[in-house]
Amino acid sequence: MEESTSREKVLKRVRNALIYKTDNPYAQVDMESSVYAPMEESLDVNFAQEFTKVGGQFVYCEGDEDLADAIASLAAELNWQEVFCADAGIQYLLTQAGVPFQSDPDSFKNLKVGITGCEFLVSRLGSIMISSKQDSGRRLNVYPETHVVIAYTNQLVPDLKDAFASLREKYPSRIPSMISVITGPSRTADIEKTLIMGAHGPKEVFVFLVESPEDPSEPVE
Repeated sequence: MEESTSREKVLKRVRNALIYKTDNPYAQVDMESSVYAPMEESLDVNFAQEFTKVGGQFVYCEGDEDLADAIASLAAELNWQEVFCADAGIQYLLTQAGVPFQSDPDSFKNLKVGITGCEFLVSRLGSIMISSKQDSGRRLNVYPETHVVIAYTNQLVPDLKDAFASLREKYPSRIPSMISVITGPSRTADIEKTLIMGAHGPKEVFVFLVESPEDPSEPVE
């Protein structure tokens, strides 16, 4: 019977390709080695360099006490009035820092600053991996004008593939339904080729990188 539709023709080609397999003409090509050159800097330094290149603002903290001081100082400097945080651990730090915050869902629409954690920091790309499994959920990473991320040095990974591998280890039974990678503030130049910040999300992104107690290393200069 002659195929009557384009769909049937395509399906027939797929079936034939599965039945009559051909040898790989490029069997000698190395598909395992990394396509990237080795990073010359440590993970934290490389992340800081790449993150700031894309417009992110980076703050290094030697510990939680230093973090509390840094957040309090920045909140006062930038006059943060409407801060939203859903992470209990970060809420404790904000309380210690004397930074007022909201966690009531009814106040969500009025927020200007959202403070969250993250899953991992991808050093080579200067990117932040987040997921729907976090206390902040899906909205807090994209809704506010300013997104503040608190991360620890033990969350640094070299590449994106390492972040996904670590995510599978962290959630072995079921990976999060939403995984996203943030690389700097939201921007677009689609309209008249004019760069607009904050087009589809925050126009400012801060990362506070805190030294993990079990992972001592040299601070970022």
